[in-house]
Amino acid sequence: MTSRPDVWTALRGRPWRFLGSSWPWRALAYLVSTVPVGLAVATALFVTVGVGVLTAVLVVGVFVLAALPLIASVVADVERRRMRLLLGRRAPSDGVPWLTRLRASRIMPVAWPEVGYTVLLAAVLWVVDAVALNLLVVFPGILLSAPVLVTSGDPVDLGPWQADTTGEAWLAVGPGLVLLAAGLYGVTLLAAAQASLARLLLDPTHARLTEAVAELRRSRVGLVDAFETERRRIERDLHDGAQQRLVALTMTLGRAELEISEGAGLNLVREAHGQAEAALEELRSTVRGIHPRVLVDHGVEAAVHDVADAAEVPVTVDVRLPGRLPGPVEAAAYFVVSEALTNVVRHAAARSVRVHGRLAGGSLVLTVLDDGVGGATVRSGGGLAGLALRVEALDGELSVTSPPGGPTEVRATWPVP
Repeated sequence: MTSRPDVWTALRGRPWRFLGSSWPWRALAYLVSTVPVGLAVATALFVTVGVGVLTAVLVVGVFVLAALPLIASVVADVERRRMRLLLGRRAPSDGVPWLTRLRASRIMPVAWPEVGYTVLLAAVLWVVDAVALNLLVVFPGILLSAPVLVTSGDPVDLGPWQADTTGEAWLAVGPGLVLLAAGLYGVTLLAAAQASLARLLLDPTHARLTEAVAELRRSRVGLVDAFETERRRIERDLHDGAQQRLVALTMTLGRAELEISEGAGLNLVREAHGQAEAALEELRSTVRGIHPRVLVDHGVEAAVHDVADAAEVPVTVDVRLPGRLPGPVEAAAYFVVSEALTNVVRHAAARSVRVHGRLAGGSLVLTVLDDGVGGATVRSGGGLAGLALRVEALDGELSVTSPPGGPTEVRATWPVP
């Protein structure tokens, strides 16, 4: 595996290859972009610190100054991306969503290297780069443009030597080219040094960020496992406790019907018997909804067929899996189908539903498609929002496509380890 080229490798190469490559232009782009970035950061720091100090006697000032680490984090992200101009490497923060990084930052201490680099950029680096760029433009520019300036009638003052004729002016072009080449080497070295300094100060923070994000993901999966364990405990307690007591109650009421003579008392016992049987059926339905036994014993395929058979609309199930999946994935898949079918019955006015599930590319892809009226949305507090959170907790993704008039497709995807 070959490493990606960077500016230091180019500087160690042959001069004509370096000068004919894109690296000097990358270095110039890096330094040129440092100036506006540094000015913007300096302005932001001046305003933030100024407002914070002036309002320090109030509680507001504390919150204003507390924004400094956030400003440093934004600057660090910009600098990591600018590194790619010279260091030939992927920005460390790429691929990590901003929301996840913001959540992770809450459990991380203040990244003082980021704050220090931000202050250094605002106070020193952009000034140095502006001076270097001016020197690169002014001195080689005067020497190289000497023939044009002399032709226009203006003598060119080159320190102790003054070019008054065209011939003398052309003699300045050679030193100008040499100075330009040296200047390109100089600004490239300066840009490379600054990018390396940024990497030295900012990369350790990325390592801490990566560790914090990993810890968040582990905690999230742990919460899902704990939630599933609690669901199973509730299901077991209801099945072995309250459900058995209701069964015993219905049997007792049934025997009482045989012992009591016709009359008002028997009618009350029969009514109580009917209510107990209805409560038992509701409890069994609740137990199945909490954690269906068929899901534990036979897997998600059988559980999906079971919930489809109980639906009030015709459901075609096409779920084919090579075997059992991890418990959290099977539970999430079952509840996606169950909640989607419940929404269809309540809101879609559909005539038919199709459930499709496959394992593709190391991920479980499950879709529920109905021919209802459409218009379904993932809104806060709704059933689909709860499903989305359950799917995202397993690093999955839930999407809902439901134009007005239908059809509605609920699609969930989970990585399967």
